[in-house]
Amino acid sequence: MNEQKMLLSKIKKYDFTLKELNLYLDTHPNCRRGLAMFHKYRKLRENAVDEYTRKFGPLTPEQVNNSERWTWTDDPWPWERR
Repeated sequence: MNEQKMLLSKIKKYDFTLKELNLYLDTHPNCRRGLAMFHKYRKLRENAVDEYTRKFGPLTPEQVNNSERWTWTDDPWPWERR
């Protein structure tokens, strides 16, 4: 598996973990351990997305950093990248 696929896989795992923790915290809002885990995985996901964006381009339009012109469509779409 190449680096790009590994990073995408890591981001997907963090997304799944965050969704599960979100559901858990919906029913256990006072659980400090659950909340700490949510914050931990949110930061891990943020770091992985930042790394992916630096190396392979943005995953979403919100991650486009160019203020001179709209560059979202300059590169292949995330699902077209190899």
